Amino acid sequence: MLEPKLYLCATPIGNLEDITLRVVRVLGEVDRVYAEDTRRSGALLKHLNIQKPLFSCHAHNEAQRAEEIAQKVKGGMRVAYVSDAGLPGISDPGERLVAACIRENVPFEVLPGASAPLLALVLSGLPTQNACFTGFLPRESKERRARLAALARHDGTLLFYESPLRIKATLDELYQTYGERPAALLRELTKFHEEAARGTLSSLAARYAEEPPKGECVLAVGGAPALSAEDAAPEKLEAFLSRLLEQGLSAKDAAKQASAVLDVPRNDAYALALKLKDAAKDER
Repeated sequence: MLEPKLYLCATPIGNLEDITLRVVRVLGEVDRVYAEDTRRSGALLKHLNIQKPLFSCHAHNEAQRAEEIAQKVKGGMRVAYVSDAGLPGISDPGERLVAACIRENVPFEVLPGASAPLLALVLSGLPTQNACFTGFLPRESKERRARLAALARHDGTLLFYESPLRIKATLDELYQTYGERPAALLRELTKFHEEAARGTLSSLAARYAEEPPKGECVLAVGGAPALSAEDAAPEKLEAFLSRLLEQGLSAKDAAKQASAVLDVPRNDAYALALKLKDAAKDER
């Protein structure tokens, strides 16, 4: 018999056979189910031959629902939460639910299962130790550049979610920022058309230049290599700054990114960026 708790249930990311026996049992025994998308989760429950009261809990109402769920559990109710696919809280609603339970001293349990980032990491063939999952990159250019700069010297594999329509642009930006690195595009995980395209940032960008990939995508990128004396050479810094300035970055932003990627003093990078900008003006 289930105890009154919030049960965060991992659901399949594609193949319905990937649901665990434990999740099936819990969904069958709880009093109600909250879901990111009631239509999608309703179809899953129907497939499992489970009928339960179903309520929405998505990005726009999670804060309100979190308080509601906490009070339901306090009142003795057994509640399950499922996001669209995978483990709740991983680039899906769920964080606020957990925070509310901790704040209200409400018991909760996380039921493991399918997880796209972990599956993609192993399937990529890139090193798994010290990997970093960062979800979707910010859409705004300045915030996205800052995020990439912050990850520049991480020596473990980087994992990103990305829209298939933006894969080419993101691969180009990663190449321009980090230089050449091994990479893999993992798409339609656990589904009939699952694919692992392995190569480098530039080769994958060329592959998808004409036609974007289809389906849900995870992008895996090799971690930062150890810096050599050549990386710290003045000509390397100058070439890197010139490329960023040509993309339209300010001297300040270019220096910040160069400092992060090449591990050089930001003041030195900024001084050189200003010099390069002035030289470019004189040439016009």
